Amino acid sequence: MNRIWKIGIVYDTSGPHLGGHDTHLAFRGLPDTEVVALADSNTEKLEERMAAIRAKRHYSNFLEMFDREKPDIAVLASRSPADHVVQIKAAAERGIHVLCEKPMTNDLQEADELIRLAEKHRIKIAVALLARHALVFRTMKRMIEEGAIGTPLTFYGRGKEDERGGGEDLVVLGTHILDLGCFLFGNPESVSAEVTVEGRPLRRTDRSVTKEPLGPVAGDNVFALLRFPKQVRGLFESRRGLFRNQVRMGVSVAGSEGILSVRYDNDRKLRLSRTSFPPEDEAAYEDVPLRETRTIPGAEAPDFGYLRYFTDNNRFAAWDLMRAIEEDRQPEANAYHARATLEIINGIYASQLAGRVVALPLKDRVHPLEKQETETHDS
Repeated sequence: MNRIWKIGIVYDTSGPHLGGHDTHLAFRGLPDTEVVALADSNTEKLEERMAAIRAKRHYSNFLEMFDREKPDIAVLASRSPADHVVQIKAAAERGIHVLCEKPMTNDLQEADELIRLAEKHRIKIAVALLARHALVFRTMKRMIEEGAIGTPLTFYGRGKEDERGGGEDLVVLGTHILDLGCFLFGNPESVSAEVTVEGRPLRRTDRSVTKEPLGPVAGDNVFALLRFPKQVRGLFESRRGLFRNQVRMGVSVAGSEGILSVRYDNDRKLRLSRTSFPPEDEAAYEDVPLRETRTIPGAEAPDFGYLRYFTDNNRFAAWDLMRAIEEDRQPEANAYHARATLEIINGIYASQLAGRVVALPLKDRVHPLEKQETETHDS
């Protein structure tokens, strides 16, 4: 389709909750695109940001930008889910498609509403769940499907386990890890979890003080067991204060004939252990070569961004969103995926508070930590 895509960037640098993952640069250098405007209430060093984004015009208010510029796609670069809901609603009501930083929202009822609005107004919502676009994890998925580790048995993921370890880590970094499990194996059917605070079981009234506004968050130690389709089991764990000088965040998939692992450091290598034994018995890893075959015809070579992982995969997310709009399909990382991950997070809290396995998807859309003590939790 011969068209020029009009892109509007919502990247308000006046607050502390920036994306930090270069989402605002996703469309830079892509063919057939024009960044028509940047919405940012902060005017300090504005010209530098305008030049980096290649925006033609500036607005202090995103609603004014939406109404005057009428972009085809809005990029929502804040990492604060509290910012996204009003922005996505405004975009949907104007027929503007969205590329949104994660988490899309921290409230299941809001996620339901945003999806209903997207369906009603026939817009696409792409969410920056970048593992779904990343070569390393696409290669992992292909190798699993081709039988490189035999029958997949267990998916294991950890957060960063720094000062945010536990509930905050679950929401911020666990979103990526849990979505990756869904990407590899499909949405889980149930979750069983243990969440503790200083060694005691989590109570409904507990709250953690978080670095970012994330909604209800609690716990300094999270352990969750997921039941994925085809008898694959999943484990997610985050404990506060374990981070030292090396990144702990990562994933492993153990199968009947091997293990695939990725650590979320700057290199993000895919490693393979060709063993049929559990990893504590034998786990000699070798690096797996990654061969990129995808191209974006006419795109400039990227010469920006602080980490190539974000530069490349934001571009693939942006390119995929344009193709999804043209083909009238869902983006490869979309609002339904974001909602499914949020259901797992809510399910973890629900399981701890109810003391039992919780079926997914959840029937109850209220966050478990916001329910009344006397209510019966029916998930």
